[in-house]
Order: sequence, then structure tokens, then C-alpha cells
Amino acid sequence: MSVASLLAPRALLRLPADHPPVLLVVIDTEEEFEWGAGFFREKTSVRAMRGIPRLQAIFDEFGIRPVYVVDYPIATQREGFEALRAYQQEGRAVIGSHLHPWVNPPFEEEPTPRNSYPGNLPPDLLERKLRVLTDAITESFGQRPDIYKAGRYGLGPGTEEVLARLRYSYDLSVCPRVDLRPDDGGPDFLDFAPEPYRFGPEGRMLEIPLTAAFVGPLARWGSAIGRAAQQPWGRALSLPALLAGSGALRRIRLSPEGVSPEDHRKVTRALLSRGVRIVTFSFHSPSATPGYTPYVADAAALDRFLDCCRSYFAWFLGELGGVSLTPGEIRTRLEGAAGVESSRV
Repeated sequence: MSVASLLAPRALLRLPADHPPVLLVVIDTEEEFEWGAGFFREKTSVRAMRGIPRLQAIFDEFGIRPVYVVDYPIATQREGFEALRAYQQEGRAVIGSHLHPWVNPPFEEEPTPRNSYPGNLPPDLLERKLRVLTDAITESFGQRPDIYKAGRYGLGPGTEEVLARLRYSYDLSVCPRVDLRPDDGGPDFLDFAPEPYRFGPEGRMLEIPLTAAFVGPLARWGSAIGRAAQQPWGRALSLPALLAGSGALRRIRLSPEGVSPEDHRKVTRALLSRGVRIVTFSFHSPSATPGYTPYVADAAALDRFLDCCRSYFAWFLGELGGVSLTPGEIRTRLEGAAGVESSRV
């Protein structure tokens, strides 16, 4: 899918250079499934949610109100939503929607890799699935969600209109600087910058992308090199691995899943030096309990995972003097900002 067929930006939004750096924390809150093993309707267990209280305690320690974007199995099973509902009611967290089509009725599509991206579904089916999810979240949490994050970052040509009709105000789905088309038919985000922008009718909705960026001496040409890497000669040379190994060009995502604390600081500093003041720290809820994701295999790995979160929060909110905000609070700050940036980072 081309950039034009996704949630195309009208203009990138930036906070003033003297505004403290802003941290948004987003958890893809979902059922357990075997990563890389296919998509199955019956895989709806949410037992990994028992690890969430330990994670929430860290958020509370730093005064962070995370966004839990929840999918259908979470929203419809008490073991999935009960603790989150308490956090929401106590003002300690915000709840949004996260659509995994293969476990979200109505079930009319084949559960194939391509159909696991919500934006690849016919717009009518996408809308009906998201309406079912929205209603389930409203019933379980007592409040209608207005934040959306597509499962597998799966935006598509019908997503913008569907979000507008269902009265969503925020999207968190954009995964910058990567093209998911060669894998199994996902969207192309290579030309997207890790910065917020308005989209939708009259620009009423706000996109807040994940934080992922190129670093290294060739960072300025990262997207062009990414395109070249997809050519036969680029694949033959294993161009991304070659450049990453040399330190010339790497894509770093701001996540505790498989990314080191050193790289968290590196990508954050790189973006701050380019004028970006808003970053998103994100991961998947099953990583809060050992044995459910490749990133947290056992108790020792969980301790490292939690320490990684704590270390970044302490550094960002302490040494950098940053603040943690929710999407609504970010919108308020952006609306009060002096200008709009249209450049790419």
C-alpha cells in the first residue's frame, strides 16, 4: 500500500524547542498467541494479564498514565479487563482499542497472514469488527474508547473513514521507517516520520506514531536505502544487516522488547537533536509474564525487561527533564504550540 492509501499526513506537528521532552507509553494489550506460528480463532487465552499489576506499579512509581489498547479477547474476559478497569477508574491509565481481526467477530474472512492486517480487510468488514470491539470495550470499561491502534500496525485505505464514522480521535498505528509489504502484505511506512500529525476530515484526528528512527551517519538517506534494500541486488547483499553491522545505518524502535537501554537512549537523543519532542515507548502485554513472547522467556528475562522499563523512565523523566502525557494531553500541548512543521525526520 502506498503512503497515500494510509492515514496520509497533512503536516507534522512539533512542540516548541523549549518544551520538555514528552513520553507516551502504549501497551498492545492482547491475548497470547504463538508468534510466527499463524493466526487461529481459538487462541484467546489472556492468562498473561496476571503480570500486569507488577508493570502498573512501575508506571505508578513514575507518575505515568499508560495507554492500554485492548483487543476483543481482553475486553470480553474478566481476567483480561478487570484490573485495567480499576486503573482507568482510578485515573491511573487510559483505555483504547486494538483490533486483531482473527479473534474479533464477525468472522467472515480467512485467518491468513494478509488478513491479519485490519486495513487489508474490506472497509465494511473492518468497520463492523471495530464497532463490535468498540461496543465491547464500552460495556466492560463504562467508557467509549477514542484511541485506536491497529493490530500489526495494519492501516489501510479504508481505515481513515472508519475511524471518523466511529468517532475516534486518535490513532497510534503508524510504525515509521519500515516497509511491511514484503513480509506478508502489510503497509509501507518507510516514508513516515516519528512525529504526530493531523489526519481525517478537516484534520480533526491526531496520529501519534510509534517511535522508530534511523540512526548513524547515513540516517538522512535511510528511507532511500530501505527502498534499495528491497531490490534484488540489495537483498543479495543483505544491505540492512551490512549497514547495521558497520554502524552506518540502523533502525531503532523505542521498546523494551529486544532493544537495549543503550539503544533507547541513542534513538531518543538522535530524535531530540532533530527537533522531535514526543516519543512513544511501546510493547506487548504478554511480555509482562514469562513464557509468552520471545522477549521474556523466563523469570530472569522478566526482571531484565522490567529493569529496562524502569531505567528508561528514570532517565527520561529525570536526567532529560521530560514529562509523561496521555494522547489527550499531547493534543492540548500541540494545539497550544506556536507552529507546524512540514519537514520529515
